[in-house]
Amino acid sequence: MFKSVVLPVALLGASAGALADEGQWQPHQLPQLKSELKRIGITIPAERLADLSKHPMSAIVATPGCSASFVSPDGLVVTNHHCGYGAIQRNSTPDHNYIANGFLAKTRAEELPGGPNTVVYVTEKVENVTDRVLKGLGAGMSGKERHEQVGARIKALIAECESDKAYRCAVPAFNRGGEYYRIKQLLIRDVRLVYAPANSVGDFGGDIDNYEFPRHVGDFSFLRAYVGKDGRPADPSPDNVPYKSKSFLVVSAEGLKAGDPILLAGYPGRTSRYKLPAEIRFARDVDYPAKVASITADLSVIAAATMGNPDYTVRYASVAKSLNNVLKKTRGLLDGFARKDIASIKDAQDAEFRTWYKQHGTGPKNLLADLDAAIAADMATTQQETAWLEATHSDLLKSARTLYRLALEHQRPDAQRETGFQDRDVSFIKARLARLEQSFVPSVDQARWQSALVRYGKIDTKVRPHGLDGLLPAQNGLAPLYKGTELGDTAKRLAWIGKDADAFRKSNDPFIQLAVHLHDVGLALEERRKEVDGNLERVVPLYMDAVVAWKKSQGKPVYPDANGTLRVTYGTVAPYSPRDGIVKGPFTTVEGILEKQTGKAPFDAPNSLLQAIRDKRYGQFRDPALGTVPVNFLSSADTTGGNSGSAVMNKRGELVGLNFDSTYESITKDWYFDPVITRAIHVDIRYMLWVMKEVDHADNLLKEMTIKYPKG
Repeated sequence: MFKSVVLPVALLGASAGALADEGQWQPHQLPQLKSELKRIGITIPAERLADLSKHPMSAIVATPGCSASFVSPDGLVVTNHHCGYGAIQRNSTPDHNYIANGFLAKTRAEELPGGPNTVVYVTEKVENVTDRVLKGLGAGMSGKERHEQVGARIKALIAECESDKAYRCAVPAFNRGGEYYRIKQLLIRDVRLVYAPANSVGDFGGDIDNYEFPRHVGDFSFLRAYVGKDGRPADPSPDNVPYKSKSFLVVSAEGLKAGDPILLAGYPGRTSRYKLPAEIRFARDVDYPAKVASITADLSVIAAATMGNPDYTVRYASVAKSLNNVLKKTRGLLDGFARKDIASIKDAQDAEFRTWYKQHGTGPKNLLADLDAAIAADMATTQQETAWLEATHSDLLKSARTLYRLALEHQRPDAQRETGFQDRDVSFIKARLARLEQSFVPSVDQARWQSALVRYGKIDTKVRPHGLDGLLPAQNGLAPLYKGTELGDTAKRLAWIGKDADAFRKSNDPFIQLAVHLHDVGLALEERRKEVDGNLERVVPLYMDAVVAWKKSQGKPVYPDANGTLRVTYGTVAPYSPRDGIVKGPFTTVEGILEKQTGKAPFDAPNSLLQAIRDKRYGQFRDPALGTVPVNFLSSADTTGGNSGSAVMNKRGELVGLNFDSTYESITKDWYFDPVITRAIHVDIRYMLWVMKEVDHADNLLKEMTIKYPKG
């Protein structure tokens, strides 16, 4: 099913001997890696890992933006605390603050609704549809025409797949448009919060420790998937029953030691391993610095606008947490680029390739010129899109624009509507608009937008979208818009769904009016993006084919860049040295919590947990070599954003931990994998079980899971 792609070792940015742990592999590629899996000690047959219908892959699932896995036959799902944060926040109030105090449902009846944005995706089928997407595309098409033709074919493939409404399907591009796979996922819409430790456990160390090691965080939570009595996905209802998964992961409390092999399965978001030097420099010198400045300013505004109001703080807790995470990662990328000149490394590879191509390349003679032009256009358009985002940085305006666009798109047949605005998308739009109720305050939104407009005013006029400036409100003129709108009311906001475009044009609501006035400028920017993407999708796969021809005798089957689809990676439990004279890991222990404890956030672990450590109530979760309970550990597995919550399994496919982060020095692995310093950070299953037993007394869940305890 998979067309093997062979790339030169140099393009992968690692030596042949160091390739062992690099790779975010599609499951069906794993049989090609038998010798590697055997070398590190994995005993599960590669053919079984490639089969999504068999254990353990049938237990691996996704939640929005994260990974997860089934750990009982009754739909019990384990993921990270920060992945369940939306559900925790949704159910929290100042009087019942489950963020601060944690939550545990002792019975199924006590489980709380996760909300419309908390869903579970179960991947059931992956098929190569490259020919159906690309075959017969006219050579003379413009970039926009090509992009729209590809889009139309993808929509048809999705519609065909979603004839059964229990499923959600997608056709993402692999290898930057060279291949397309159709992914069929069961979509479970009734997902409930079961258990989450207190934030002082689940986020111990907070943003200070984010991306750092040593870490001491219990980043885990439990959800439960529910379906109708017929076993099919259904809307949330008290009559629904727990989902019966095809399989679930057995939990192993036997633990790991340094050098042990691990498998990691999940849904990594985006990597850029095959970008060119110019793209690296654009990210390093233009895009990322702008992002850091924007997020830093936005966080300052949120902090000031919510200060002293517990309700406002709760509402924006998830927003601030997400922004802080992106901020630290982006800063880490910039620091990583400063530490190792990845662009220069790529320069040397690129120069060698271009010399070879002039002499031996069989592709188009103008390929490299076309490639450079397409990338330059992409970077220029990205700058305009960044400016647009600053100018329209309001959740209320975003809602108004979404509603108006939905009305416009519904004037056309469903198959001709833009992706994201078809009938299949309406329920998700409703969920986003309803979710705003938990994460929106008019005065905070106004302050954030006003600050963003100030930032927009400082952007070079040459990179601002044409025609936008004259349509924007004055920086100090936002108050009347917020005073005159009804979109802040959830019921009235949702009532706009289904209204025709004429109703929007006639509306006196200032946000609706602004959305109407901005539409043409936004649409022109979208059209430009289509032209750019269409040209990239045409030329980049030809470039990749040429690279394959250049060094195919040196390479191995290679993974495509991460794109949110199911992947498997592997590695070993391993320490690392971030700088001379310092070695970190591979384990931290509960004693480190006592050392870090200050009694003030974010180092304010619960007294019950601290006392259990002082009393050394370690029981079956005590590591014999460490003499205590391990908290977090490092491995050489290849991960990125989206891998949060990924199951970390031992050589037999048993759950031994959850992935939740990377070390700060590893952040640039999204662009370049350096095996010497790249480490993923995982929460040890023994710490999770220990907290459940000794701190939160989640005995009902410990009983529900199948747990293998160490002998003796």
